[in-house]
Amino acid sequence: MAVIVKFIVVRNGEEKMTFATKKEADEYDKMLDIADNVFEFLENSKVKLDETQLETLSLLLAENREKLMLILRGGSLKQKVIETPEQKAAVPKKTKARKESSETSA
Repeated sequence: MAVIVKFIVVRNGEEKMTFATKKEADEYDKMLDIADNVFEFLENSKVKLDETQLETLSLLLAENREKLMLILRGGSLKQKVIETPEQKAAVPKKTKARKESSETSA
């Protein structure tokens, strides 16, 4: 018999998502907190959207908060590509020896 640990994100008594790790569940829960705050912000703004549009927009902004922060800081998505930790790990880094040998051969 196997024991499986699941982390379930619950909002207002409703199961939203199940994760294999606590870290993933916490990240998703944080994203939902951000979406709730964005929803409230938009709802109280002069922008008039129906509830479905507010929810969709809030989730979109929360899911893409890193890109949004770059834009809000005056940057552009064209200037800097935001890499996920998985993308960074996939790119092999030059070792010090390789770097030194390429500098001396030039």
